[in-house]
Amino acid sequence: MGLLDGRRALVFGVANDHSIAWGIAKALHAQGATVGLSSVESLIERRVRPLAEQLGITFVEPCDASDDVQIARVFERWRERYGELDVLVHALAFANREDLDGAFVDTSRAGFRTALEVSAYSLTALTRAALPLLRPGASIITLTYLGAERAVPHYNVMGVAKAALEASVRYLAADLGPRGIRVNAISAGPIRTLAASGIAGFRDLYARFRDIAPLRRNITLEDVGGTAVWLASDLSAAVTGEIVYVDGGFSILGIGLGE
Repeated sequence: MGLLDGRRALVFGVANDHSIAWGIAKALHAQGATVGLSSVESLIERRVRPLAEQLGITFVEPCDASDDVQIARVFERWRERYGELDVLVHALAFANREDLDGAFVDTSRAGFRTALEVSAYSLTALTRAALPLLRPGASIITLTYLGAERAVPHYNVMGVAKAALEASVRYLAADLGPRGIRVNAISAGPIRTLAASGIAGFRDLYARFRDIAPLRRNITLEDVGGTAVWLASDLSAAVTGEIVYVDGGFSILGIGLGE
């Protein structure tokens, strides 16, 4: 018996087998959930569908989360196939590389708009489209990072977007709580993903992290997947509007002291 037997979960944002979204999808599937995947169209056939086939996942749909028509189409196809939805995972983020390389003060207006729309507003857009399908007790999970509340070198406009995302989690949780729907975010430590590779200096940050974090190790996809299972299950039935840190304790530190 899995913790999520009988639950139906739709995961947005799988890019490859190193994606946090993929780690979450695997963890949900392992606990008995019926899982569907959605990603940008350019990745579907090359990367996402082959991964889905590994787990026997048959619902794989393209979606540009900045397009409400495409979002609505994905949820309509989900309704036709499965009827209702118990778990919605939002793992979408994007900022132009030039807005991450330099100083934050040089962020372009267009770059700011893009980062906020794709990385933050998309959670609200997906949630609104999913509402007719979400059952009481449903769980919405998104992904954030410590750069939302502290200045992290080279995170720049993505930190501002994640701050907006975290505020959105609280407001959505307040909105949807009376319906019995929970909304939470996982704030993971650095993990080698396609998105992380676009952040200057990430390799050095990743290497030093294990020497500073209290648990003295890096974070894995399995760590995040396990927390997502908890947030998707009845074990977290009274938890909503929270930012859950999966970072080996890094976020509790005022100053990093190595050995």
